[in-house]
Amino acid sequence: MIQDHSFHFQGRTGCGVLLIHGLTGTPVEMRLLGKGLHAAGFTVTGVQLAGHCGSVDDLLATDWREWYASVERAADTLYRDVDQLFVGGLSMGALLALKLAADQSHRIAGVGVYGATFRYDGWAIPRLARLTFMLPLLKRLGIGRARMFMEQPPYGVRDEGLRARISAAMQSGDSGAAGLPGNPWYSLAELYGLSAAVRRQLPQVTAPCLIAHACDDDIASLANAELVQKCVAGRTEMLLLKNSYHMITIDQERRALAKHSARFFGAIRDAENPIIAAA
Repeated sequence: MIQDHSFHFQGRTGCGVLLIHGLTGTPVEMRLLGKGLHAAGFTVTGVQLAGHCGSVDDLLATDWREWYASVERAADTLYRDVDQLFVGGLSMGALLALKLAADQSHRIAGVGVYGATFRYDGWAIPRLARLTFMLPLLKRLGIGRARMFMEQPPYGVRDEGLRARISAAMQSGDSGAAGLPGNPWYSLAELYGLSAAVRRQLPQVTAPCLIAHACDDDIASLANAELVQKCVAGRTEMLLLKNSYHMITIDQERRALAKHSARFFGAIRDAENPIIAAA
């Protein structure tokens, strides 16, 4: 049975931020960032994607369009409660955030692109796993539904103490706390379908983008962030983190990321609402 791990923090500024977790992940990985943004006055919602925080079968019963539908519904709900809406996502969540910004440019005031993952090409990804571009074909042929790429250390986390706790949670089967212990082949195939769609839509992203990425990302190389910087139409700001791995929202520079995100979104808010800023 899937438990609801989404969260909502009511703010005081009339501005909202929708936060989106990654593939096989959980809203828990966005919660600390959400608390930092809430402390800066933002209303924050952490969405739980369809099929996540349950079993592998729960995840395999969904596709990327259903994950994106979860984001659209959460955005609709949050937008009714705020005057200005921002969106941010980690890993695959960054792709979903970019797609929302492309599809709803009239709504989205700014985007937090955290550890964007169009391809799994980081230094810790095994050579075989880098051939995942073949997975959509295997899925169409009905090959490998029961196969998974199991997570391996360092699990996207440079902080050794936190890494140990995440490993224990994953092995305990508590997917709501730390996500699944591996990536099903068919779900990765869906990620690559999403990736292709978002690549085509990047020029339609007109909102300012904060692109944050670990210099030493073990899961997704810096080329993923550079693709966003090169292709989106909106203004970009690149934040390179030198003491983190892929999971930058929970790793050693999480507080710096939250402060930088609050400043970035806050500057957009104040530029569009000069009377509020002066007050």
